[in-house]
Amino acid sequence: MSIKLSVVDQTPVHGSHDKNAAPSFSVELAKLCDQLGYYRYWVAEHHNSIHFANPCPEILVSHLASVTERMRVGSGGVMLSHYSPLKVAECFSMMATLFPDRIDLGIGRAPGGSGLTSQALAYPNVPNAGDYYSDKAQQLKGFIHQTLPKEHPFHSIKVMPDHTPQPQLWMLGSSGGSAELAGQLGYNLALARFIDPDNCHPAIFTGYRTAFEKANHGYSSHTMLAIACICAETEEEAKLRAGTAVYRKLAAQMGQRADFLTPAEVQDRYRHLPVSLQSAYDHILAGYTVGTPEQCWDEIHRLSTEFGCQEIAMVTVTYSQADRLDSYRLIGQLL
Repeated sequence: MSIKLSVVDQTPVHGSHDKNAAPSFSVELAKLCDQLGYYRYWVAEHHNSIHFANPCPEILVSHLASVTERMRVGSGGVMLSHYSPLKVAECFSMMATLFPDRIDLGIGRAPGGSGLTSQALAYPNVPNAGDYYSDKAQQLKGFIHQTLPKEHPFHSIKVMPDHTPQPQLWMLGSSGGSAELAGQLGYNLALARFIDPDNCHPAIFTGYRTAFEKANHGYSSHTMLAIACICAETEEEAKLRAGTAVYRKLAAQMGQRADFLTPAEVQDRYRHLPVSLQSAYDHILAGYTVGTPEQCWDEIHRLSTEFGCQEIAMVTVTYSQADRLDSYRLIGQLL
């Protein structure tokens, strides 16, 4: 099975550099991945975060598309609950016009931040907590494809003078919650195993494909599996580098919020954790794809076969930008 390898970039705030450098590091990584032959490059949306520095994916997507040549570029994803479907359609249709056949619009239900930021984004209205997500997703597709029914009050609105070209539409999910909706509405589906590997099962894709086929959209569906992946020359070094992301996730489960730790700091804290938390750390690490290039590719092939999915996207969070570049370079050299 031929596997397409892609990137989901959370724009991490590397502890090794000034925090404001994070967006420019995403640009650096995108250029490298474009040269190495990665298929797709998505950026995530986070608000009020000390770890991730991209609250506006549409701006970064546009810039990345302008400095790369071959990769598809898009959002992974826009948190649609906060926004007007028309405005999102306008932004991404403009990008698709400027960069034909290269722009993806991935949307998600999650808030991408705290309850307070959701309130601020909704002001002076109140957050809807995803209550209208399915309606917004349907309306967004209608705007993009100019397929809103004649009885719809917004039917006459034209997003662009000509609605071609269009961004490719994707829906994001971390469990089965969005799979059936994506199939019903005719979105492609990206499954975020890196968020919750314990509840991310191949049956989710099966359910999605069933719903997609039942809806009889008249075109083919596409799926992507997004994994947490950290690669190094040796397995030991890869596990050390992975410690920064693993400990952040563990700390979040404990209700703690602090800047990224160095691999050495993580190992020191691990030694002083109670056995129960050491086990929790080990369990998180086991859900990551970590090792040498050959070990990572073996795992990528296994997951591709298990999930019946020919595209794997990697999320790589490390303490330093150099380690993150190295991880994608080592795996990309085997493309």
